[in-house]
Amino acid sequence: MTNSQRSLRRLIPVVATAAASALLLAGCASGAAGSGAASDDGKIRVVASTDVYGQIAEAIGGDHVDVTSVIASASQDPHEFEATASDQLAVQRAQLLIENGGGYDSFMDTLVEGSGSTAPLITAAELSPAWPSDSEDHAHTEGADDDHGHIEGFNEHVWYDPTTISAVADAIASELTTLVPDAAADITANVATFQSGLDGIEGEVAALKSAHGDTEVFATEPVPMYLAAAAGMTSVTPGAFSEAVEEGQDVAPAVLLESLNVIKAGGLVAVLANAQTGGPETQQVIAQADGQGIPVLEFTETLPEDTTYIQWMTDNVALLASALDG
Repeated sequence: MTNSQRSLRRLIPVVATAAASALLLAGCASGAAGSGAASDDGKIRVVASTDVYGQIAEAIGGDHVDVTSVIASASQDPHEFEATASDQLAVQRAQLLIENGGGYDSFMDTLVEGSGSTAPLITAAELSPAWPSDSEDHAHTEGADDDHGHIEGFNEHVWYDPTTISAVADAIASELTTLVPDAAADITANVATFQSGLDGIEGEVAALKSAHGDTEVFATEPVPMYLAAAAGMTSVTPGAFSEAVEEGQDVAPAVLLESLNVIKAGGLVAVLANAQTGGPETQQVIAQADGQGIPVLEFTETLPEDTTYIQWMTDNVALLASALDG
């Protein structure tokens, strides 16, 4: 990402669209659904920050939910996202909210605050075993980058961690059961099916680690590293490189040279890259890997079209296996 892209990582304040928001919200206030009310067909309104969590909610809620994902396309880069008045309206009307947290989708916190919503909010990052135990505020933690709430030392891409997503699924099921008790049996069955899918993914990842042991990769960003680490992969990327790329800053020449030398040294099973973002330094790393015949595996931050979360993670595990199995 370039410096101009970084400037877009933060949500343009919702107050910039205050006039439009006020008109939309005023019109809604007198509507039949009302704030925080079920949809006209009786379904529970769920709003998720990205389609990753939206799809999980759909899998668990089934016919009992009406899900809106604020970011719903791979063409929408979460780091460049600009919320709209309609996004705030959706949040204002929601009965259940789901975000990633950890600074990744801070626009969601802004929308919640701006809408005055009191709906339950599930924050996936806070359910991660890696979540800092001394964190008092998931968006403004000591040591966080004030620009976008990133917590130093914490990989916020927790949707690549099946353990965290298992906890998220249980939290969604619990909230939905409270909201629509009559659907408890359906929700229980749905979450059991979803958890079974997660169990299969964890089993496949564990099998990769058992078969191949510890291996080394170069990860341009830490996006897939929860899943990769479970497969026995360790990132040997210089910290200053991945930090600069993730923050949208230029990589210092000395750091880039160090990174290229890491790849030249050999011993890597793959280079892991973010398919949705990048910059000239990332392209140089990829070119270096290609030149040495090192597999370059690309991972996304949002769901591929017409793919469920379980299918997506299964495909990602297969991608890791392709490098390990040669």
